[in-house]
Amino acid sequence: MKIAFVGKGGSGKTTLSSLFIRHLAADRAPLIAVDADINQHLGAALGLDEVDTATLPAMGARLPLIKDYLRGANPRIASAETMIKTTPPGNGSRLLRITEDNPVYEACARTVALDDDASVRLMVTGPFTDSDLGVACYHSKVGAVELCLNHLVDGPGEYVVVDMTAGSDSFASGMFTRFDMTFLVAEPTRKGVSVYRQYKEYARDFGVALKVVGNKVQGQDDLDFLRAEVGEDLLTTVGHSDWVRAMEKGRPPRFELLEEVNRQALRVLRETADASYERRDWQRYTRQMVHFHLKNAESWGNAKTGADLAAQVDPAFVLDEALLATAQPV
Repeated sequence: MKIAFVGKGGSGKTTLSSLFIRHLAADRAPLIAVDADINQHLGAALGLDEVDTATLPAMGARLPLIKDYLRGANPRIASAETMIKTTPPGNGSRLLRITEDNPVYEACARTVALDDDASVRLMVTGPFTDSDLGVACYHSKVGAVELCLNHLVDGPGEYVVVDMTAGSDSFASGMFTRFDMTFLVAEPTRKGVSVYRQYKEYARDFGVALKVVGNKVQGQDDLDFLRAEVGEDLLTTVGHSDWVRAMEKGRPPRFELLEEVNRQALRVLRETADASYERRDWQRYTRQMVHFHLKNAESWGNAKTGADLAAQVDPAFVLDEALLATAQPV
């Protein structure tokens, strides 16, 4: 399952996504974690120190390598230079799988050790560099994530967990449609639920599966507020956590010591994500991929690359789990 955590800045989405990642890793689930927020905090939330966090390889800086690998032998793509963030796979493209080793993971992923020999492969978009300041758009960084998600085939019991950018900025690309389940982290405040309303409205026409996780919920009044504001979309809530407070100080206890009420909330998240597997529609997933590629091609991609990017679309190709068995990396 491909799972996104979204929410306004300060809502706790990175904290919740890191707890969910730890929860999956503790069960040894096949797993990749991605920090797609320009404010790179996921590595620290998973226990990395400042030095290790700063030296994580940025996906955005390795985009030429990513494009060249994913292009493979696709005859519709003349060169890797003509690929953009939305380029869809086709016959001959190389695909990514959760558990394999490949040049993209070798260049962009690092293994983060957790409790009891559990670990997770972490990938990050990377922060702005000095050369980006004043001239680069944030979405030029997350384009590498979108391209990888477009070429990733995951099977049952496998997970990609993405900590997204804050607020509704993710709607500036088609990446919001790349997930089986989106968890929106909301505080019990008017500002806390405002992003939910935006997300709900923008996602309405794209079949995005959206559930709200109430965070920093301190009592019945907070719970009643969230229920009144988001209705049946409220999935579960998380309250105060001494474990999280210790983690934020850089001294996380063993994960098994996380409060039971919060561990139960994580179990609810996983059960909900797993249930989304039965509703997968690879035809729609591929169709939406093509839709956003054609929009980007017309608005800026053709002019930037000097190519007709609509010709990259393979009309007979559908990204599907059957490809796990039939298409092998080269």
